[in-house]
Amino acid sequence: MQIFAGANKGMTHYDDAVAILREKGNRLTPQRLLVLSTIAESRHHIGIDEIYKASKSVYPYLDLATVYRTVHLFRDVGVLTEIGIGDRHTYELRTRDGQHHHMLCRQCNKTFSLSPHYLEAFKASLVKDFNFEPDLDNFAVAGVCTDCKSQRT
Repeated sequence: MQIFAGANKGMTHYDDAVAILREKGNRLTPQRLLVLSTIAESRHHIGIDEIYKASKSVYPYLDLATVYRTVHLFRDVGVLTEIGIGDRHTYELRTRDGQHHHMLCRQCNKTFSLSPHYLEAFKASLVKDFNFEPDLDNFAVAGVCTDCKSQRT
């Protein structure tokens, strides 16, 4: 695992996140950068426990409370997107435009990205039918993925 480098393909938004944290006056401690690096290098949406285990393997003195505080700070500052259905929450770095949509499988707990164009008609319907302007920057829908559906039949 490269720490603090930001050069890995999986760390596309790492440098942007660091810049945002600096702009907003947040200290960039080694622990915060390690957590950020762990999330950036993840190939999927990652939960707190996974972040903790991966980060602790690099820095054994890291504690779970630090990971929780750091992830919540990153979410509140706007560098992380939190995806939650029920009591399960996962995180990923935000895109530049802040829009990111997800499909979450209730059976296997996998999270899949959903292109924003799928929500354009939905948004237009809400505006037209209810004169309601929805905030769809981060949208998640739960269901059953194709792998789990095929296992049921």
